Amino acid sequence: MNNDRPATLLEAIRHFATPEVCQDFMVRMRWPDGVVTCPTCGRTDVSYLANQRRWQCKNKHSKRQFSVKVGTIFEDSPISLDKWVAAMWMLASDKNGVSSYELGRALGVTQGSAWFMLQRIRLAMQDDDNGMLNGTVEVDETFIGGKARFMHRAPRSPRRQRTWASR
Repeated sequence: MNNDRPATLLEAIRHFATPEVCQDFMVRMRWPDGVVTCPTCGRTDVSYLANQRRWQCKNKHSKRQFSVKVGTIFEDSPISLDKWVAAMWMLASDKNGVSSYELGRALGVTQGSAWFMLQRIRLAMQDDDNGMLNGTVEVDETFIGGKARFMHRAPRSPRRQRTWASR
């Protein structure tokens, strides 16, 4: 096992079992240079409140106390970071995907919470170009949709009745 990158799900669950380890990992991911900055004003000389696991900005403004979750997909979520890390591990390492039912059973959360987590993780994994393909794209031959004769008469039109080969 690498020092921060467990190789299996079991190692990941054991490694990220404590909140301190999860927070240290997230701090290193969010602020790789090691300087924690205030998400509101950007000030770098913040103090750490160990009893709350939060930082406090020296400037006087609203939201001067912040956690590692602020400004991430984990924000406004009561789910602990150890479950978030395990969920990300499961989604990223499973080649066929993970259902919310499976994730809920594995993490001990409800199916609704698991669905919420999966939606947030998938949103974070999206590309910035809105899913548009570029470059050379190879597509197999396929027909998407049903036959025009099974459609309702209203949307059926000569344009719809053409075959894909004639386009």
